[in-house]
Amino acid sequence: MIFQYFWIALAILVVGFVVSMFRILREYERGVIFMLGRYHKVKGPGLILVIPVIQQMVKVDLRVRVLDVPSQDVISRDNVSVKVNAVLYFRVVDPERAVINVEDFYDATSQLSQTTLRSVLGKHELDEMLASRDELNADIQAILDEQTDPWGIKVANVEIKHVDLDEDMVRVIARQAEAERVRRAKVIHANGEKEASEVLLDAARTLSSQPQALQLRYLQTLTEVANDRTTTVVFPLPMDMIDSFLKKD
Repeated sequence: MIFQYFWIALAILVVGFVVSMFRILREYERGVIFMLGRYHKVKGPGLILVIPVIQQMVKVDLRVRVLDVPSQDVISRDNVSVKVNAVLYFRVVDPERAVINVEDFYDATSQLSQTTLRSVLGKHELDEMLASRDELNADIQAILDEQTDPWGIKVANVEIKHVDLDEDMVRVIARQAEAERVRRAKVIHANGEKEASEVLLDAARTLSSQPQALQLRYLQTLTEVANDRTTTVVFPLPMDMIDSFLKKD
């Protein structure tokens, strides 16, 4: 009877041992296999065989991960203190290096993204942070992609989310914007005055060179005045026009 229970228990252990050897990995998962502590190979996806005790498996997700970079205190090149946060998109492209070369690739990428964000933005002025985000995103992405390559990480995209200023700096920027609008309005007004004066000068030259044109202008003005409800019209005549009439007599 005792031997019967022994064989039953042994059979259960064997079945459990055999069942535990089989693992199923999804399409986006890979298994890094270690045999007696040494790297063996990368397996997956699908049904794989892992020998208990002798082999160990570390599962790695290959999908794109979203990393929210917390707000960082940054001092710009023109000595303006701002708070900047960003979002980072990355994925594992080499499971072997992601497991062997770094202890925790997610935490390592997070820490590296924070220091890189402060370092890159500190080299630019505030106006560039506000107006040239695409260029800054590309610079940060290129640096992170290069530094995380030994970890088997591919940084797909970096986006700066917010650049927060204190209230004093917001008021300063508002005053600068108002001054810029006033300056542009004055420039536009001055250009209009210049163009109008040039047109009047050309008209004066034309009328002075052609007396007949001046007479036609006077006649046109008389016609416009006659259409109004004015009862008395005082119209000055130039001496040149009077002389022309006297010569005809």
